Amino acid sequence: MPLIVKVSDLDKYFGRLHVLKKVSMDVAPREVVCIIGRSGSGKSTLLRCINFLEEPSFGTIEVDGIKVEIGHKGKARRELVHEVRLKTGMVFQEFNLFPHMSVLENVIEGPVTVKGMPKEQAVELAEQNLDSVGLLFKKDEFPNRLSGGQKQRVAIARALTMEPKVMLFDEPTSALDPELIGEVLNVMKKVAKDGMTMLVVTHEMGFAREVADRVLVMADGEIIEDAKPDNLFSKPNDPRTKALIDRYRTGGS
Repeated sequence: MPLIVKVSDLDKYFGRLHVLKKVSMDVAPREVVCIIGRSGSGKSTLLRCINFLEEPSFGTIEVDGIKVEIGHKGKARRELVHEVRLKTGMVFQEFNLFPHMSVLENVIEGPVTVKGMPKEQAVELAEQNLDSVGLLFKKDEFPNRLSGGQKQRVAIARALTMEPKVMLFDEPTSALDPELIGEVLNVMKKVAKDGMTMLVVTHEMGFAREVADRVLVMADGEIIEDAKPDNLFSKPNDPRTKALIDRYRTGGS
């Protein structure tokens, strides 16, 4: 089966700070991969490099057959990056909804302005995705009338309406009150069950154990473990992984 995401020897520097160090990873279609690790380990930077929200320093990124060699410049390279971004839906820690637009307007903005989708088609698709996340009845509301969990569910519907091949979730529950986390995780479980390829940076160990096909552990800018959840959580190979899991079990951060 062809891979849908392939990252090879990825390096990222912020000035002299070496944040990602020769990171390589593969993701198969329909696979759910969770990425865990302590703050500052490079998890979010890796995700943001995959769709070029951060410019990688060295290496190669390939998404659904679109291969981008890091370091090349020019129009052809910009077009490749644009294609990669069209294939990757991104859900952030903060919801990034436009406050002056209704829920429906937020969800159709990308397909209409970026992809050139006819508005009628975008509205139909948006309403399907809002219904899928349980928020079709809120389509005419504005973001300031929504809870944090509802805002994040709208953000997921917005990303899905771009019809991506891969969904990237960057700690999507970290800005939510504890009582709202479950509703977002349930929507993510549904997206996974529907067959979407997902890369999820998360602190939610229960979600990783239940939903992920594989769990990657990052430390100091490197992937130190890559295993199936049951193996990783029951018999971690690296002492840093064991310390990470033990800290979450005892309520640490």
